[in-house]
Amino acid sequence: MKSKLVLLGALLMASVAFAQTKLGTIDNEYIINLMPEAKIVVKMAQEYGQKLDSSFSIKMQEYQAKVDDYKKNEKEYGELMKKTLITEIQTMEQDIQKYQENGSKLMQLKQNELMRPLYKKLNDAIDLVAKENGYTQILTVQGNQFAYMDEKFDITKLVMKKLGLKEPEVKE
Repeated sequence: MKSKLVLLGALLMASVAFAQTKLGTIDNEYIINLMPEAKIVVKMAQEYGQKLDSSFSIKMQEYQAKVDDYKKNEKEYGELMKKTLITEIQTMEQDIQKYQENGSKLMQLKQNELMRPLYKKLNDAIDLVAKENGYTQILTVQGNQFAYMDEKFDITKLVMKKLGLKEPEVKE
């Protein structure tokens, strides 16, 4: 009899604990893609990509001209000249490869920079909706990451205090 009462009490407490948490989900990528500003961001990113591509095309043309010149005049060059030109061509190849890698990174950074205001706007709206509707946690559909979590459930500051860490000052 006692064990049944303890079990019933535990079930009652668990249901009360679950009732206090209101969990929601959001497809934030879907919403971002619907925002009118997203089209502007895509256009700006494409323009930036075209600038990078044009610079890359110039480098490729210079490289191709150097290779063509070497092939055309290879028989006329001495061994020292051949080694020098091959080294120059190899250096150009390495530069082109680095430029491609850096271009990809620059493109990603630019997209992140352009998208940041959209995500801020979305997160502000998520916060308002969550608070207005009593949600304590909001998960994103992609990856099930927390898009919103009620601050009273966030133990970050308690852990920082426990570790003796101070919150950095916000500079505006």
